[in-house]
Amino acid sequence: MKRLRLIHVACTLLFLGGATVSNAQSRRGGGDGPVQVGSVVLNLGVGAGADYGNYNYNSGFGTKAALEFGLWQAGPGVITLGGEIGGSFSNGGYYANYKAHTIVVAARAAWHCGWGVPNLDTYGGVSAGLGFRHHQWYEGNVTYSSNDVVPVAGVFVGASYFVTPKFGFNAEAGYDITNIQAGVIFKLM
Repeated sequence: MKRLRLIHVACTLLFLGGATVSNAQSRRGGGDGPVQVGSVVLNLGVGAGADYGNYNYNSGFGTKAALEFGLWQAGPGVITLGGEIGGSFSNGGYYANYKAHTIVVAARAAWHCGWGVPNLDTYGGVSAGLGFRHHQWYEGNVTYSSNDVVPVAGVFVGASYFVTPKFGFNAEAGYDITNIQAGVIFKLM
């Protein structure tokens, strides 16, 4: 319940920050904003990667691709389901020569709403999947490494601004594959 409240508050703040944008977006049906029932959107971003419970990890580089399908009307917004794939990569940390990466494959669900502001899409959601981790570090002349598969769960909020009916810019924050990212979004349908 606390996560849902956090998502609601974050979406409201994103709306207040983006209230000066304008639009020439066509409506596909159901929902207030560019993401409609029947929409298919793909966002691609880069930013600071998540650490996935490893205390030796420096926040490193992260990248993510997410594909979502607009399925259900929910109040003024639309619920989407889809998937995401990406990675979080780090050099350095507790050990100066520490290297790690985690590749994540996850399902994701989000609630999208434009709040009546043309071209604006704000959203909040959750993800769950698997992370494939690899760690490696050196102490003296000894190399240590490990591989494991970990369950991953995330929560995120984001906003997109569409500069054309099919293309826009996107920002997302939370604890997901990336902690914060910026990128582009494509409306495929």
